[in-house]
Amino acid sequence: MRDLAVCASLPRPEVDSLERYAASLTLQANAELARSGQPCRHVYSVTGGMLRLVRTLPDARRQVVGFAMPGSFIGLSDVTVHRHSIEAVIPSRVCVFDLEVLRDLRRRFPAFEHTLLERACRELDDAHDSMLLLARLAPMERLASFLLRLRRQMGIRDDEPTMALPMGRGDIADHLGLTVETVSRSFTRLREQGVIALPDPQHVEILDHAALAELATVLH
Repeated sequence: MRDLAVCASLPRPEVDSLERYAASLTLQANAELARSGQPCRHVYSVTGGMLRLVRTLPDARRQVVGFAMPGSFIGLSDVTVHRHSIEAVIPSRVCVFDLEVLRDLRRRFPAFEHTLLERACRELDDAHDSMLLLARLAPMERLASFLLRLRRQMGIRDDEPTMALPMGRGDIADHLGLTVETVSRSFTRLREQGVIALPDPQHVEILDHAALAELATVLH
């Protein structure tokens, strides 16, 4: 995980120092790591599995704001309470750091702080893409963009056609602002057009990467 996580920006002695402050936590599928509104006291680094960030709207609708993959850090903002609930999509592992320890490291190691800033800028770009996705794109375009962004998050190369989809169709629907039925129909249409194959509900094979990219061309 050293090459994927934020700590990759630190020299080896500092990484070893950081790991001494870390506690490992295993989560079962759908377990809650943090709840919206709770005080922020820890930062989490995902080392296995997948987490989802969820916000419940005032009318009780559920919005999946994003998914956290191995290598992601969660909770690095300066807010005092969690803005989202953090849940495990599948059995997952995280390293837990005290928030004050991470703040001290940011002060002590400029390279670490610089990497966090780069991460924040990328997350801001992704947030802007998500706003456009929800506001303007048709369902198939939203799904195509989601699949491409997920591949990029997972570090999957273009010559690797198969990717895992650990989240259910309900999670994807709540992330894209669609109904489960619309997401299922969009998957079916992409399959019928020969753009993807669906070996099983937890995997998708990209058969025509150019066609998928063209559908998502507004964001890519």
